[in-house]
Amino acid sequence: MSTPKHVAIVGASGAVGAELLRCLDQRQFPVGKLTLLASARSAGKTLSFQGKDLVIEELTGDSFAGVDIALFSAGGGISKEFAPLAAKAGAVVVDNSSAFRMDDQVPLVVPEVNRADVASHQGIIANPNCTTAITLMALYPLHQAFGVKRVFASSYQAVSGSGAKGIEELERQLRHWAAEGRGWDEEILPADQVRVYPHQIAFNALPQVDVFLDSGYTKEEMKLENEGRKMMHLPEFKASVTCVRVPVFRAHSVAVSAEFERPVDLAAARAALEAAPGVDVIDDPSSQAYPLAIDVAGRENCAVGRLRRDCALENGLCFWVAGDQLLKGAALNAVQIAECLL
Repeated sequence: MSTPKHVAIVGASGAVGAELLRCLDQRQFPVGKLTLLASARSAGKTLSFQGKDLVIEELTGDSFAGVDIALFSAGGGISKEFAPLAAKAGAVVVDNSSAFRMDDQVPLVVPEVNRADVASHQGIIANPNCTTAITLMALYPLHQAFGVKRVFASSYQAVSGSGAKGIEELERQLRHWAAEGRGWDEEILPADQVRVYPHQIAFNALPQVDVFLDSGYTKEEMKLENEGRKMMHLPEFKASVTCVRVPVFRAHSVAVSAEFERPVDLAAARAALEAAPGVDVIDDPSSQAYPLAIDVAGRENCAVGRLRRDCALENGLCFWVAGDQLLKGAALNAVQIAECLL
């Protein structure tokens, strides 16, 4: 693809870090040298890449000498502290946190939506929120066809969105239920252990992802509107969203009702989605065929279905889109951005 690059992964020991390794390998990214970085707690552990065991190094301000591309997935605080240092050392940072997404000097990119924005980077490129990325994979080709004005959406977000700890918490509660034959209780999580979620997640649906704002929305719920405006270059775009955490291990799903400027033709909408890169259309109600989180888990493409005219919105279309939160919602999109840099 290009001259081999020195790539660094910040947060290599986390769930997204593991997916970054897989994506770099599977997509044959030209890695000449790979540096794995994490906290002091993870330093010294080894991870395998292309048949070789690599030792994780402790992240410091001096970690980026000679690095060409630094893929960050270690949280906003780490990104704010170390991404500018990496950029100053000459690396191009692709950051998976929320630290720089709304910074006017930092492009926010889903390559299928706004690949050209990569060229305006000044050393840092932001990866969008996972739910935003997955939703826009279906919404953007429809916007190109009909001109989107606003959406109403509900997300059904997997525990992988909370990282490895979210996955572990759901596993722990399910094992407890299976072993005890009864519901979740305090015995699963000792009093001195911090919970990931404020309520039981097993067999439940929590209408809260992230913290609440004064408006009553959560921070997560505002990201589709704010990030969507930036990536689609639509300052008037509006999105009313309810984000729900569900007991699914991997892959997010989103139910969307979208209103457009122009009348929606269902056949044209289907054709636009079928032609869109990174999107599979699975939409045959007669055979109960529609996107399922369990089917898109581990797959690069997002899937869209349940296409129908919205009976409550003028020029409206309803659809259901699902995608792997750890892939298109995080690691895959980051590697695709890195590919744009080549």
